[in-house]
Amino acid sequence: MAVLENVDVRLEWPTGADAGQLWLTAGVAHAPALGYRFRRLEWRCPLQRSGTGWQCEGPVRAEGSGSARLAIRLDEATTSVVLQRGRARLSLDRTAASPELTRIDLRDVPARWAQALAETAWHDVQLGEGRLEGEVRVDSGQDDGLGVAANLALEAFALDTPDGRVAAGGLGAHLNVEGRFGADPRVQVDGVLHGGEMLFGNAYVSLADRDVPIEIGARRVDGGGWALEGLQWHDGDRLDARGRAELAADGGLAGLEAAFESESLQGLGESYLGGWLGVLGLADIRLSGGAQGSVRLDAAGLESAVLELQRAGIADPRGRFAFEGLEGEARFSSGPSVASGVRWAGLDVYGIHFGPGELPLSSAGGVLAGRGDVVLDVLDGRMRVEDIRIRPPGAQGGLDVRFGLALEALDIATLSGALGWPAFNGQLSGRIPQAHYADDRLALDGGLRMQLFEGEVAVSSLSMERPFGVLPTLSADIALDGLDLESLTGVFGFGSISGRLHGRIDHLRLLDWSPVAFDAELHTEKTRGVRQRISQRAVQDLSSVGDASFMGSLQGQLIGLFDDFGYARIGIGCTLADEVCEMQGLRSDGRGFTIVEGSGVPRLTVVGYNRRVHWPTLVERLAAVGSGEVAPVVD
Repeated sequence: MAVLENVDVRLEWPTGADAGQLWLTAGVAHAPALGYRFRRLEWRCPLQRSGTGWQCEGPVRAEGSGSARLAIRLDEATTSVVLQRGRARLSLDRTAASPELTRIDLRDVPARWAQALAETAWHDVQLGEGRLEGEVRVDSGQDDGLGVAANLALEAFALDTPDGRVAAGGLGAHLNVEGRFGADPRVQVDGVLHGGEMLFGNAYVSLADRDVPIEIGARRVDGGGWALEGLQWHDGDRLDARGRAELAADGGLAGLEAAFESESLQGLGESYLGGWLGVLGLADIRLSGGAQGSVRLDAAGLESAVLELQRAGIADPRGRFAFEGLEGEARFSSGPSVASGVRWAGLDVYGIHFGPGELPLSSAGGVLAGRGDVVLDVLDGRMRVEDIRIRPPGAQGGLDVRFGLALEALDIATLSGALGWPAFNGQLSGRIPQAHYADDRLALDGGLRMQLFEGEVAVSSLSMERPFGVLPTLSADIALDGLDLESLTGVFGFGSISGRLHGRIDHLRLLDWSPVAFDAELHTEKTRGVRQRISQRAVQDLSSVGDASFMGSLQGQLIGLFDDFGYARIGIGCTLADEVCEMQGLRSDGRGFTIVEGSGVPRLTVVGYNRRVHWPTLVERLAAVGSGEVAPVVD
């Protein structure tokens, strides 16, 4: 079982002494079947008789392996070997009657001592922290390879692989192992895991402090991987699973066929789905209800899957979305077409409530698609979701979702209330021929149009990055056409301005729903039948927000006698970058830029002098104006 090469043995035994001094060195010591190989082995001990045999105990060293204490006892019937380092103790016993059978006893042995043996089954595995105790019986007398039977207890066990795709930590276990290592390696494991956590690619499993009975049968396959057969996993109401799997030589999952049942989707999500949900930016999602189903994977990805839901719920703790009363089943197929469908009792998205709905599904060729449109009543209008197509992650790339969206006469007042906006009035309609989610980015073709304040707001070039992840980003272009300024300023509490507002907000970029960049320009256009007046309060508010002053043909003290003033034009612009707004107006001169161009008597012109405004300060001023904290003062 063990081979020594380049051996040098020296014995010094003084005449009449009871013991001699033994030195043994070996250039190489290895046990091929167990995977162990040591270089420059050196052992020194006092050799003496023990009954009908011999015994020798002393320090043993090997290159790169530190020092331990080795004791050997030999007689005609038995061979006994004890290796000890600190608390760790490994003992080996063999009888002359059955030299092919070896019994190994482990006591408080570091898991790393089993590194070489583990590499015979899994080349890339790296054992870490942990302790082993138990008994191992080795049979080297079989024609089909080395036989191993073990009863082991593991404590705080850890392992990983160089690429980080497979890892475990804090595992405890009581395991019975039967294995044969030769031309056709096979291992059967059954027992109980005690807590810990494991990672397989994106699959993260957390057992906390629970006991989970398991059964695994494994055999080596061509290419260096393993086929796992007769898999059984029983984790209370969280997950009951059975099936088979294939592991590649690097430990990655090459195939899986399993059936599962969960009476607690909340526990399933917390213990088993965190890794997958984290990839989607939904690591803290809350699940409820129950589910059962099956899944088949191959090296290319998902081959087929069935998910049956019973009174299931999905809720985002940050209030972005929630499903209630999910029922039905979803079937996925990479081959022939299969039909299914799910329904829900309630749906909320960012505080907006949708009524009950149903989604008929079909799947073929690796795509899950909607059968027909989904029509939902929402905000006193209708939303239609069209042409839903979902391609799960696989060899062709990550998750890919496509759909169309049509909005019909949604009430903006209700929408404003749900989102905490000012009390806007109007309707929202529009069509997005295709929305495409891939690589954590949502791009939307087409655009949306809102009828607001007797005018129109058009939104185009919409896209979102990390829509459900950390720091979501939204990009868009916005065009304003003919908004009634009197209604608009009334909503924001910005004094009173009458007229029609036009403009654009190009290259708008929101980070976590706060503006970080845009190029905006807003102006009025004279419209038949529409008065153009600006109140004294609005003048004051403009001045407080933009560090503006007003100049005119009348003295400042006389301006305070009037409630409002006529104007010919209003125009203001801002290009935001790096928290600084570069301000513009209708025209510029050497001293400033004109924001309001007066008209008639009394005549008043508002001019801004600060062209670079700190954006956070500007936002604070706008909030103060909207809340009425800025009082109109005219000198």
